[in-house]
Amino acid sequence: MRRTHQYIKISLMCAMWRLQVALCTLLVLSLSSAGESKARSCSEVRQAYSAKGFSLLHVPHQEISGEHLRVCPKGYTCCTSEMEDKLSQQSKQEFEIMVDDSSHNMRTTFTSRHKKFDEFFLELLDNSEKSLNSMFTKTYGKLYMQNSEVFQDLFTELKRYYTGGNVNLEEMLNDFWSRLLERMFQLLNSQYHFTDDYLECVTKYTDQLKPFGDVPRKLKAQVTRAFIAARTFVQGLTVGREVANRVAKVNVVPACVRALTQMLYCPYCRGMPGLKPCRNYCYNIMRGCLANQADLDAEWNLFIDAMLLVADRLVGPFNIEAVIEPIDIKISEAIMTMQDNSMQVSAKVFQECGQPKPSAIGRSARGISDVFSSRFRPFTPEQRPTTAAGTSLDRLVIDIKEKLKESKKFWSKLPDDICAEGKLTESDEEQCWNSHTKGRYFPEVVKEGLTNQVNNPEVILDITRPDTLIRQQIMALRVMTNKLKNAYNGNDISFQDSSDEGSSSGSGSGCSDGCTTEFVFVGTEAPVIRADRSDERAAAAAAGQSLSCGPSTVLVMAALTLPLWAVQTQWR
Repeated sequence: MRRTHQYIKISLMCAMWRLQVALCTLLVLSLSSAGESKARSCSEVRQAYSAKGFSLLHVPHQEISGEHLRVCPKGYTCCTSEMEDKLSQQSKQEFEIMVDDSSHNMRTTFTSRHKKFDEFFLELLDNSEKSLNSMFTKTYGKLYMQNSEVFQDLFTELKRYYTGGNVNLEEMLNDFWSRLLERMFQLLNSQYHFTDDYLECVTKYTDQLKPFGDVPRKLKAQVTRAFIAARTFVQGLTVGREVANRVAKVNVVPACVRALTQMLYCPYCRGMPGLKPCRNYCYNIMRGCLANQADLDAEWNLFIDAMLLVADRLVGPFNIEAVIEPIDIKISEAIMTMQDNSMQVSAKVFQECGQPKPSAIGRSARGISDVFSSRFRPFTPEQRPTTAAGTSLDRLVIDIKEKLKESKKFWSKLPDDICAEGKLTESDEEQCWNSHTKGRYFPEVVKEGLTNQVNNPEVILDITRPDTLIRQQIMALRVMTNKLKNAYNGNDISFQDSSDEGSSSGSGSGCSDGCTTEFVFVGTEAPVIRADRSDERAAAAAAGQSLSCGPSTVLVMAALTLPLWAVQTQWR
C-alpha cells in the first residue's frame, strides 16, 4: 500500500514536470510566433521593389506561403509568381549591363586607338604625297606636272593596299618604276620616236641596266615591310574591337538567369532586400555564366602578344614614318641616278632593242639635264610637317601598347572583376546571402572555363555544348594572330593558300629577328592583274611630248580577312 502511494506521488510529480515543460514550450513558441509575425512584414521589400520601377499592385504586405515559387526558396515569402518572373528578367538585364560596363573601357580602347592610328597613317601618306608634289613641281616644273599621274597612282595604290585593297605591293612598285623608266627614257631621248614594242623592250632590261641604281630594291623592301606591318596592325585593332564587342553581348542561358535571380533577388523574397551576396557565391555564379567568355582568354592573350610584337616592329625596323616621310627624296635620287647614267643606259638599250627612228618633229634634249640637276634636301626636324593630331608614330604606338597590355587576361578576370565591385557583394562572410539565407557560403569556388563548370554548385551547364559565337571569335582571333605572326616576319598572307602552313607566299620580304634598316628583298608569289598600258604608250608616242597617263594598275578587290573555315594555320 505504501509502495502504491509512493508510485502515485512520483507519477504526479512527473505529470507536473511534463506540464511545466509543455507550458514552457508553448511560451517559447508563442514568443517565437510573435517574433516571426513581426519579421513577416514585407514593407522593406515593397519599398525596394518600387525603387526598381515596378508596380506594388500585387505585392503582399505580409509574407505568404511560397509553394508557388519556381526559383527562390519555397518557405514563407514576400514574392508572388509575377514578382519572381519580373525579378528574373531584371536579373538578366542587370547582368548584361554589368558585363557591358566592365568591358566598356577595354572596348573603347580598341575603337579609339584604331581611329587614331588610321588617321595618323592616312595623314602621313597625304603629307608625303603633298611634299613630293610640291618639291617636284618646284624642281622639275612642267615636266613633272605633265607626268605627275605616275606618282599620284603610286600613292593611290599605297592607300588602297593599306585600306584593304587586293594590291600586291611588290608588283605595284615594279610597275611604278617601269612606268617612270618609260617616261624618263623618252624625255632624255626626245629626239627619237618610240613605239609600244620598243618601250616594252626597254623595260625588259630594267634589272640588268639598273637605271635608278639601288633605290628601287631598297625602297621596295622598306615599303613592303612597313606597309604590311601597318596594315596588319590596324586590322588587328579592328578584329580586337569586333571580337570584344561581340563577346560582351553575352548570351544569358536559362540556367544562368535562374542562378542570377537566386543571387540578386531571392533575398527580396525572403524579406531581406538589402542583403548582398557572399563574394565566393558570386564568383561561382559569374564563372558559370561567363564560362564561355573565359575560354576565349587563351587565344585572346596570344592575339595581344602578337599585337605587341608587331607594335615593336612599327617603331623599329618596319617604321612606316621613316619610310614614307623621305620617299620624295629617295625617288628624286633615283631620277638623278637615271639622268647621270642616261648615256650608258641609252647606248645599252639601243644596242639591245635597236636604233630608234628620229622623231618627225625635231626635238632636242637640251635643257633637260639642267632640269634634272636639282637635288632635294631633307626636312630639318623643325621643318618636318606635323602628322595626325600632332603626334608621332613612337608616341602613338607606345600608348597603344600600354592599353593592349592592360587587356591581357581580361576575359578570365571578368567574373572576379564583376564580383569585386563593392556595390554587388558583401565583404563580411557572415552577413551575406549564401543562396538560401544569411550566413557563410561554404562551397568551393570553381575554376574558369566551360569544362570546369561540371563542379559548379550554382550554375548547371552542359559542358559538351560550347557557345557557337564564342568559338567563332576564337577562330577569328586565331586567324588574326597568324597574320600578325607573318607580318612580324615581313610577310603578308592575304593571298596565301590556307592549306600551306608555314608558307611565306604573299607580299613581303621576310625578316628574321635581326632585321636592320638595310633590307634584302625576297620575291613574292601573290597573284596580280597587270594593267594594259598599250593605249597609254600609243598616246604618248602620238603626243611626242609629255606623256599622258593611262589607267593605273588594275587590281581585283578582295576581302581583307580569309574565311574562318578556310584557315588552318595557327601560331602557337
